Amino acid sequence: MANDAPLHRDIRVLGDLLGEVLVEQCGQRVFDHVESIRLAAKAFRAEPSPETRAALQAAVSAVEPEHRNDVIHAFSVYFQLVNLAEQNHRLRRHRDYDRSQQVLRGSFRETMRTLAHRGMTADDIEALLREVGMELVLTAHPTEALRRTVLDKHTKIATFLEEMDDPRKTPRELDVLREQIRTEIVALWQTRSVRKQRITVLDEVRNGLYFLDQILFDVLPRVHQKLEQAVEEQFGCQLLELPPLIRFGSWMGGDRDGNPNVTADITWQTLVLHCDLALNKYEQKLRELGRDLSVSVDRAGADGDLLAALDGDNDEPYRALINRMIERLANTRRRLHGERVDGADYASPEAMMEDVERMARSLAHHRGGRMVDAWLRPFLLQLRIFGFHMVTLDIRQHSGVHEQAVAELLQTAGLVDDYTSLGEEERVRVLSECLASPRPIRNPYHVYSELTNEALAVLDCVRRGHETFGPRCVQDYLISMTQGASDLLEVLLLAKESGLFGWPDGPKAPPKSDLNVVPLFETIEDLQSAAGIMRSLFENPVYRRHLQMRGSQQEIMLGYSDSNKDGGYLTANWSLYAAQKDLIRLAESYGVRIKFFHGRGGALGRGGGPVEQSILAQPTEALRGHVKITEQGEVISQRYGHPGIAERSLESSAAAVLVGATREDTEEWAKRHPRWFALMDRASEISFRAYRKLVFEHPAFLEYFHRATPIDEIGKMNIGSRPSRRSQSARIEDLRAIPWVFSWTQSRHLLPAWYGFGSAMEAVRQEDPGALEDLRRMYEVWPFFRTLVDNLQMALAKADMLVAREYAQLAGEAGEAIFPLVEEEYARTERAVLAITGYEQLLDNRPVIRESISLRNPYVDPLSFFQVRLLADLRTDNLASEEREAELADALQTINGIAAGLRNTG
Repeated sequence: MANDAPLHRDIRVLGDLLGEVLVEQCGQRVFDHVESIRLAAKAFRAEPSPETRAALQAAVSAVEPEHRNDVIHAFSVYFQLVNLAEQNHRLRRHRDYDRSQQVLRGSFRETMRTLAHRGMTADDIEALLREVGMELVLTAHPTEALRRTVLDKHTKIATFLEEMDDPRKTPRELDVLREQIRTEIVALWQTRSVRKQRITVLDEVRNGLYFLDQILFDVLPRVHQKLEQAVEEQFGCQLLELPPLIRFGSWMGGDRDGNPNVTADITWQTLVLHCDLALNKYEQKLRELGRDLSVSVDRAGADGDLLAALDGDNDEPYRALINRMIERLANTRRRLHGERVDGADYASPEAMMEDVERMARSLAHHRGGRMVDAWLRPFLLQLRIFGFHMVTLDIRQHSGVHEQAVAELLQTAGLVDDYTSLGEEERVRVLSECLASPRPIRNPYHVYSELTNEALAVLDCVRRGHETFGPRCVQDYLISMTQGASDLLEVLLLAKESGLFGWPDGPKAPPKSDLNVVPLFETIEDLQSAAGIMRSLFENPVYRRHLQMRGSQQEIMLGYSDSNKDGGYLTANWSLYAAQKDLIRLAESYGVRIKFFHGRGGALGRGGGPVEQSILAQPTEALRGHVKITEQGEVISQRYGHPGIAERSLESSAAAVLVGATREDTEEWAKRHPRWFALMDRASEISFRAYRKLVFEHPAFLEYFHRATPIDEIGKMNIGSRPSRRSQSARIEDLRAIPWVFSWTQSRHLLPAWYGFGSAMEAVRQEDPGALEDLRRMYEVWPFFRTLVDNLQMALAKADMLVAREYAQLAGEAGEAIFPLVEEEYARTERAVLAITGYEQLLDNRPVIRESISLRNPYVDPLSFFQVRLLADLRTDNLASEEREAELADALQTINGIAAGLRNTG
């Protein structure tokens, strides 16, 4: 494709530089190995046969042990560089759109045109922007295989690549840029790509804050200003003082489900780090403004209230006020750190905004409107978005922890001897009585167990955070494995004992509820039971009082990862969609607004795929309010590692929320959707049985999983602070969804992202000859089904049975039993997708992605063949300890490389 010529040029330049570095750093022998393997892999892909396979295996086997790590590292670094070239090409294409004055798809300009075409007015737009919003939650889920220091080097190389596109650069300047890129590649080559030690929780917190500090703090105001400009351009009006459309949250330092390293003390340190970053950014901003706002009273004048707020005769009043603001900000920092304060400080971000607004009014009144728009309005947006807390921290814990803590509190208080033995109805009665009573049950003189003390300490920390940093620092407490109304009431009771709910100062004080209690529905059974659980809560008088104090809004989190592991791709996605429809209908009947929190992962088997498509695939009613979405692992660096990419990612996601929330049902939808829902119910049922039959019922499957994937090696990668298992059990049920998906991605099966769909489609078509016509029409007009199938196409294209067969041979008899079933289902699924879409081959609608996968395969294959060989060695007893350690290091290196090549981990 002609417009991809600059991309191919960048890849060629980076590849040539890497080759030169390889010879310089490792010698000609290593370079020759890389070239022979690359050529053998290309021949294997061009014409797969026993001969080309044997040639590739021979080329891999010919690498001496002392050179193996360097050869693997070469392919891994190559993919890192290719990813940077593709990122730069995306930015290049965005700039081309801007230069051509075309309206970019998914932009705010296109969105406003769409909404105007739907008949919306300026008043409608203002009402919409007050109603909807998007919260993106950064999580520490361990799927970012690359170290922070490696990502920093990527940023430098990306900057140099961008500069090479400048047509004003002279040949000499281009040579200088190439030399700078070469130097960074050398540094990248000499940097350990796999962490030697496991990352700590606070390391994760700092990694997340890096993106807020370096990218999002400045990008978010720009995105909001682009929205305002698009509204003004299309509707001819200015929308000021609206609530921010996009906010960020975080789980890093708050997510303690299965992670014993996240303690109440760590959570407090996290809140302090958040606040420190916010205040540091504001101080930097004020110092910049002090340099810029050199306006003289003699030259321009100033408002009387601005001058009156200052002492003495100030010819440069804005600088004088800014200096005073810096002093107040320093006092604010001291106060928030518990130090003594002499002089005025800022009680809240709103108090600081008053000073900025005073400057903005004065400038606007004295011909300085351009300075207001350029410098002060972005600052006001930053204060409004980030406050003194920078990012809202969520708390998450497993329901079982709360159950044990409440049981001990009740037993110690002499109220219930054995709470855990009670049925659900009796638990709800006991909890409701305790919540309705002003009497505390926490005994300050009793020594509770470590578990109970920590459960209470977390909520004490939240209360202290509210008092110190403001209530926005923590808003939501999420409950993993919610299976009954008592799971939410238990958290409310613990909150009551920490002064966050009820009557902290006695029965005459006004009741309060300072925390949202959020159920997380994760398994297929839990999703199907969700509406029933929420009904019992909406009918509970105490819980209804809590909701009224929280604005009659209930947040509900939906788990994409565990539902997929539990029931497979089709059943999980349909159960998530159906649960939202049921919950919305239920909430409307009780006068409650639902806010859905989508716990998506980066991989296709965990709800991954383009965020904007995922948003549009939700039921329309689910978007009429605030939408919350997790951003996990490598997705964070891919979407927010570069200002231009971050700006485009945020704009397209927010635009999708606006378009989706205003979508109206068509006549065809009203007529056909009952039949389509019934068809999906039936397909989901069949897919569920097919998936469960293989994964949970086949006697050879567990052995196959452990031998045909690098699951055990992934657990040694040090890519997160959280253990990869909930217990020491080897059962599938006890494995976390991330390593589950990560393992299947590495072995090129990608099984969680497609298995069961083919069987379901084949069965429904046999049962109903007219089903295919329905499925094709569903793909054309129903965003949910189209996204489901398009993500399936992506998974099938990235999966590769040719390479997966190599991993299957590691499993011996288990492989002989399982792999033919996998291969058959893959073929069924591919046939079904092509029949529904009408395409001749997968991804006909996304040729650029298809070409990218095709071009990457010959470079991923060598890493896969290395990995298979290393796994085979590691699973024998023939290696000396030193040799085993070296081979494990090489295997971990292949995991990094394959993750970079496929642009997916977990």
